[in-house]
Amino acid sequence: MEDPEILLRNAMEHHGAAVYRLALCRMQSVQDAEDVYQDVFLRLLGQDTAGWDREHLRAWLLRCTVNRCHDLHRFRLRRPVMALADLPETAAEADSGAAELWDAVARLPEKLRIPIHLYYAEGYSTEEIAGLLDIPAATVRTRLRRARKRLKDLLGGDDHEEARLSEFDGAYPAPRRAE
Repeated sequence: MEDPEILLRNAMEHHGAAVYRLALCRMQSVQDAEDVYQDVFLRLLGQDTAGWDREHLRAWLLRCTVNRCHDLHRFRLRRPVMALADLPETAAEADSGAAELWDAVARLPEKLRIPIHLYYAEGYSTEEIAGLLDIPAATVRTRLRRARKRLKDLLGGDDHEEARLSEFDGAYPAPRRAE
């Protein structure tokens, strides 16, 4: 069995950023995300991790993060919280387009925001997200589609993006032109 200090250090090094990003996405507060991060890794110390591979550890950490965020949300229902817009900016974004996109993602409802984060920022498949959130994979795909539509509306996307995509990656059939 691995030394708990080494296990914790390795888990924080390899998966800490993913845990923190998910907590921040879910909690919308740096302080709350830091609390969740700390709680998740403290809970890891109490687990029997013998036989866990790296992917099982990552999945457990992210599931524990979702659960801890849910616990905090239930606790906060009885207390007023500060809105995300009232928080000072924590870091300047180098890419204003990315900042605008993630600001729009932050404005999505939680049930749409979490799948978007897990899919695009963490690289999980829809089936893996379904397992993490305990919902059907079809529901994840529906939420991703709805979130993309809302983001398109929020960011002022146009209806001709599919035609441009088809020219580059072949994912969509080329539009027919009137002759």
